Amino acid sequence: MEHNERANDPDKRVLRREILAVRNKLTADDVREAATALARQALGLPELAHARTVAAYVSVGSEPGTLALLDALRARGVRVLLPALLPDNDLDWGGYTGEGSLARVRHGGRMTLLEPAGERLGPDAVTEADAVLLPGLAVDARGMRLGRGGGSYDRVLARLERAGAHPALVVLLYDSEVVERVPAEPHDRPVHAVVTPSGARRFRWASEPGHPD
Repeated sequence: MEHNERANDPDKRVLRREILAVRNKLTADDVREAATALARQALGLPELAHARTVAAYVSVGSEPGTLALLDALRARGVRVLLPALLPDNDLDWGGYTGEGSLARVRHGGRMTLLEPAGERLGPDAVTEADAVLLPGLAVDARGMRLGRGGGSYDRVLARLERAGAHPALVVLLYDSEVVERVPAEPHDRPVHAVVTPSGARRFRWASEPGHPD
C-alpha cells in the first residue's frame, strides 16, 4: 500500500475510484460466490499449502471475501493472525479462532472493521508469518499492488524487511483487478502471487535467484 503522501497521486486516485465503483455494484451473492471460489484457489497455492502461520485480514463490504479461506486455513491447523488498526494507521495483530473471536470496531468516522477480540500480540507478530495475505485493489504483470492509500501495509512490509523476514506476499483480488500496469513508486514492493476466483498467478521474479521466497 502507498505511503500517505502518495495517496493523492492522480493516476492512483483515478484507478482506485474506477475499481471501487465496480466493486460497489456487486451483490451479496456475487461476493459470497467469489469468496468460495477464492478460498478454493488460494488453498492450492504452494505458498499457503506449506504455511504454518499466515497473517491475513477480514474482508469488509464488497472486498474479495476472506472468511471462508480463514476457516479453511484453521481447519488445516494453520495459525492465523489478523490485524487490528492502531491510531497511527500501524497494525497490531491477534489470533483468529473462528468468527466468534472477531469484534466489530469502528475507527472514528472512517470505517468499521472486524478485528481480533482477544490478546494483542504486538506489531512485530507479523514477522512470524510464513505468508502474508494483503488487501488491495489491483495488481499488475510485474506483481506491483495498488492499495487503498492508507499506508498500513507499507509499515508491515518495512517491518518485515527490517526483521529480515521473507514471507510469501499474496494479494487477493477479483479477476478484473489483474491489470496490465498500476502506478508504482520506488518504495513499492511486488507481491509473490495473486489469487482470484478463477485462479492463481505466481510472479516470475519471485523464483529468480537473489529474491526472497
